[in-house]
Amino acid sequence: MAKQLGERFGISACFGEVTEMVRSVSPDVVHITTPPQNHCTLAKECLNAGSHVYLEKPFTVTAEEAKSLIQLANRANVKVTAGHNLQFTLEMMEMRRLMNGGFLGGRPVHVESYFSYDLGDKSYVGAFLGNRQHWVRQLPGQLLHNIISHGIARLAEFLDDELTQIVATADQSESLRTSGGDEVLDELRVMIRDKGGTTAFFCFSTQIRGLNELRVYGSAGSIVVDVTSGSLIRNERRGYKSYLTYFVPPLKNARQHLWNAQLNLTNFVRRRLYQDAGMKELIGRFYNSIRLNTAPPIPYREIILTAVIMDKIFAQIYPTGLRSSPTSAAVATVSTLPLQPTVQ
Repeated sequence: MAKQLGERFGISACFGEVTEMVRSVSPDVVHITTPPQNHCTLAKECLNAGSHVYLEKPFTVTAEEAKSLIQLANRANVKVTAGHNLQFTLEMMEMRRLMNGGFLGGRPVHVESYFSYDLGDKSYVGAFLGNRQHWVRQLPGQLLHNIISHGIARLAEFLDDELTQIVATADQSESLRTSGGDEVLDELRVMIRDKGGTTAFFCFSTQIRGLNELRVYGSAGSIVVDVTSGSLIRNERRGYKSYLTYFVPPLKNARQHLWNAQLNLTNFVRRRLYQDAGMKELIGRFYNSIRLNTAPPIPYREIILTAVIMDKIFAQIYPTGLRSSPTSAAVATVSTLPLQPTVQ
C-alpha cells in the first residue's frame, strides 16, 4: 500500500520500519497515524532522531506517556503536537477571537462539550465488535478511547491544571447491545470541576446523531459553537423591558443564523470552507511553529490535561477486573488531580 501511494504521488522512498526510515532520509516532520498503542514508541524513536512529530488522536494511551513524549521533545529541541484538528475550524477560531476581546466578561464560569459518533458504518463497527483482539478493544477506554479526545480537548483549553472533581457515568446503548457489544460502552457523561471553580460537562453519544458543539458561559455572556453546521451564536446577558424579552432575543438569534449561512457561503466560494479545513489549519500552524521556532499550536499543558482527564474517566467506567461486562452508571469522585506539565 505504501508503494502504491508512493507511485501515485511520485515518492520513491517507502519503508516497512520507522528505524530504517529516520536513518535513511532524516525527515523534518513525521506524521504518526498508527493505532494509539504504537504512538509513544514510534514518536520517541522519531523525536530521538531529531524529527518533529504530529501525532494523531488520541495523542498517547496514557497521561504518563504524554508527559514523557513532551519532556523528550523539549530535551531534543524538537516539537510535537496532537491531531486535535477540530480545535482549528473557522468557528472555533472566531470563538477565541470573541473571548480574547472580553465578550464573556472574564474567564469561563462553565463549559460544555457535546460529541457524537455514528456507529452506522458496519465496516468499522463490525470489525472491532467481532474481534476481542481488535486494537480498539485493547485500549483502556475501548471505543471511547479512540474518539472522545476531540471533545475532551475542547474542555482542557479552559480548565486549570489542577482538577478537584471528575464524576463519570457510562452505559451501553440498546443499539450496541443488540449488535453484540459485549463490554463496550458508547454512552458517556462527565462532570468536572477545577481548582479555580470553573465547571465543565462532557457528553458523548452514539444515539444523538450529528451533535458536535461547544458551549462556553461567562458572567457577561455565552457562546455556542456548532461545529457540525460551522456556526457560532453569541448570547449577551442583558434584560429587556416587559414583553420585549420574548421577541428581541429570538430575532437576534435569527439574524445570527442568517449571518452564519451567508458567511459559510462566502467562505465556501472563496475556498476557505471545506472538509478537514481544521486539519489544514492545524498542520499549517504546526509547520510554521517549526520554521519560525515559535510555540506549537496546541499548548503542551492542554495535551497533557486532555490525557489526564481521559485516564480518570476510563479508570471509573472500566474499573480493574470488570472489563468482561459494562459498568452501568459507574460513578466515582476524584478529590484532587495534581498536574505539573512541562510547557514549552
